[in-house]
Amino acid sequence: MQTIWTPQGQRIAPSLPAGAMKTYGIAAPRSTHWRPATCAEVECLAWRRGWRTIINVRTEFGARQAYYIRMHSGRAFTASEPDAEGMVTFVFPAGQTCFTEHPKRLEREEIYVVRDGDWRGNPRGTTAVRHKRAADWVDDFANHQDRLATRLGQG
Repeated sequence: MQTIWTPQGQRIAPSLPAGAMKTYGIAAPRSTHWRPATCAEVECLAWRRGWRTIINVRTEFGARQAYYIRMHSGRAFTASEPDAEGMVTFVFPAGQTCFTEHPKRLEREEIYVVRDGDWRGNPRGTTAVRHKRAADWVDDFANHQDRLATRLGQG
């Protein structure tokens, strides 16, 4: 089995042209199927237990981070004095918002798509089929697999 390198990483070299392929996908895009959530909603470990952030204040980026925490973060913390390497440990107690943007999944059906082609493209330029129900996507996939098996059996 030969592998090739692509911009997306290492892949198995296909034995058929892209036009002979079909790609089945299920998606839940962040823009339509997710929303921002609070630490409490997702039971964030940092929110529940508190957390530490260690910053090298001798670097420009670290100095900006430390300044933001001290002056603009609005969070309670204790801070150590810089050690010999310039590292400062900020300790944040539990019960406050962390610095992570948490996503929460909306109760929306996934998007079930079938496209001609593969990762190399869609040379025929056909429009993707978007199934309304998971069962229809599964049926399409099963029928396609059956056609491939039948064709393989014919030689």
